[in-house]
Amino acid sequence: MNTGSMLEKTRLDVIVVGGGAAGMMAALQAAWAGAKVLLLEKNEKLGKKIYITGKGRCNVTNVADTEDFFRQVPRNAKFLNAAVRQFDHDDVTSLLSMLGTETKVERGGRVFPVSDKASDVTRAFARGMKDAGVQVELNTAVSHIRKEEGGFAVDLAQGGTLHAKAVVVATGGMSYPSTGSTGDGYAFARENGHTVTPLSGSLVGLTMDEKWPTLLQGLSLKNVRVCAQMGKKKIYDELGEMLFTHFGVSGPLIIELSSHMPEDFSSVSVTLDMKPGLTAEQVDQRLQREFAENVRKQLSSVLVTLMPARMGPVFASLCSLSPEQPINQITREQRMVIGRMLKALPLRVVGTRPISEAIVTRGGVEVREIAPGTMMSKAAEGLFFAGEVLDVDAHTGGFNLQIAFSTGALAGRSAAAYTE
Repeated sequence: MNTGSMLEKTRLDVIVVGGGAAGMMAALQAAWAGAKVLLLEKNEKLGKKIYITGKGRCNVTNVADTEDFFRQVPRNAKFLNAAVRQFDHDDVTSLLSMLGTETKVERGGRVFPVSDKASDVTRAFARGMKDAGVQVELNTAVSHIRKEEGGFAVDLAQGGTLHAKAVVVATGGMSYPSTGSTGDGYAFARENGHTVTPLSGSLVGLTMDEKWPTLLQGLSLKNVRVCAQMGKKKIYDELGEMLFTHFGVSGPLIIELSSHMPEDFSSVSVTLDMKPGLTAEQVDQRLQREFAENVRKQLSSVLVTLMPARMGPVFASLCSLSPEQPINQITREQRMVIGRMLKALPLRVVGTRPISEAIVTRGGVEVREIAPGTMMSKAAEGLFFAGEVLDVDAHTGGFNLQIAFSTGALAGRSAAAYTE
C-alpha cells in the first residue's frame, strides 16, 4: 500500500472499491465530474476479469437496441432502465475511441476492440483515469466499509483507514474467483443494512444425473432447439448449438438456458429438438421414407442419416431399442417413439456447475434496496453499488459488460454529485 499517512488523514470525495469494468468506469466518470477519486484494487493489476472476457478479446458491449437489450436480461431488467438509457453501447464505444481504443462489430452485434486484445480495453481505462487525476492503489484489499459522520470509513485489510464522502462498491460477484471476485462486496452490503439474494452461477453448464451424456462427451450438436417449461409456462425456447460433457450439457444454448432456470430444477422439464425445421408429422414421414428405403438394414443405418453417427447407439437405447434391430422388425409404435424423441429428447438437468466456473454470478445485492436513478443505497446514503455485485445478470454477447459500464457510469456520476 502506497497511500501514506497523509492520504489516510485526508477526506476524499469518492473511494471506488474494485478495479474491474464497473469500478474503472465509476472512477473515471466521478473524476470527470470533478470529484477527488481514489480507486482501490486488491489484485496486482486492473481489470483482471476483463482479460478473460470474449476468450481474451473482450466483448465490450452489443449494438442491440435498448428494447432488445432488456430482453437479454432475465431478471430485474427494469432496474437497469435509467442506467442503460443514460449510458448505452454508443457511449461505451465512443468513450473507448476517445481513449485510443477503436472497436468493431461482429456476428450477433457483439463489439470487440479492433486489436482483438482485451488488454487494450483495460489500458484505455487506465490512461483515462490517470489523465483525469484518479489515484489508483493496487494490491490493496478492503476489510470493512463503515458509515461515519460526514461519509464513510474504509478499513484496509493490511491496516489503516481511509475516509470519503461517498463510496462506490464495484467488487464483482463470485464467478472466476481467481480474478479477485470472491464476494467481498456482499459483506460490505450486509454490514451497511442490505439484503443479498441467494448466489449461484449463471451462464454455466448444467449437470445431469443420467450417465448417457458422458458417452457423448465432446459431441457438439448444431442447429438444434432447446426448450424449457415450468408447467404450462415456457421459460426458454431457442435455436442454436449445444455440447455434451462429462457432467451433462453445455454450449451456447445451455449456458444461456442456465440464466433462466429457477432455484428448484425439479419444477422444469428441458427437451432437445434435434429436427427443429420439421414438424412432428414431417419427421414421421421422413422416418417412413427412410425405413421403406432401408427395409433390409439395421436401425443404425437410418439413425446415421438423422444425427451424428456417434449419437446413434445412445439415441437408440434411449428409445428402448437396439441399434442392430432390423428395420423390418420396428413396429409403428416404436417408429412413433423415435419421432417423439427426435422432437423432444428429455434432458433431465438437476443443477448447475460450481459458481467458480460460471461466467457471471446470479443473485447479489437486492436491487429494491438501491435507487435505480442513481445506484445509491437506500439503507446507507452516500454508498453506491455497480456491476456484478448487484442482483442483475444477462445473456452472453456483451450484455453483462454493458451492465457493468452503465451502472458504473451512473454510480460514478451520482457519487460525484453527492459530494458536491
